[in-house]
Amino acid sequence: MRLHKNGGVKMIRGKLWFRCAGAFNPVTPVIHQPAVIGWKGKEGYLDFAIERAFTGEELVMRMKGWVTADVKKLIEIVKKHGYLKVLDEHELVIETETNEDFENLERELKEKLGHHVDLERM
Repeated sequence: MRLHKNGGVKMIRGKLWFRCAGAFNPVTPVIHQPAVIGWKGKEGYLDFAIERAFTGEELVMRMKGWVTADVKKLIEIVKKHGYLKVLDEHELVIETETNEDFENLERELKEKLGHHVDLERM
C-alpha cells in the first residue's frame, strides 16, 4: 500500500481494455453523460428527474454483448483483488490496494479470460 503526501492511501490503478465483439479491437467504456432517471405517474406526468453516474459494476454490466468477455466473470474476479470504479464520472478503472493485488488480478484475468481483456497500469 502506498501513501499520499497527505497521509491517505494511494490505490494502484489500471485501465481495463475489452475486445469489441464487432471489430475485435481493444476498447474501454467511457461515460459521455450520466444516466437521467425520471418518473411517469399513474395519474399524470411528474416533472422530476435525477442524474446519476454509473458505478463501475453497472458500466461493465452494460458492456454485455458488446464485448467478447464474460462481464459477470470479470466482475467476480475483480472483486477478489480490487474495485471497479468510474474515475471522474467518466472513465472505467480498476483499483487495488497493493502491487501484489494488481499482479494477482492481472494473472487471474489472463488465466480465466485470456485475450478478451487486458489490464494496463496507469
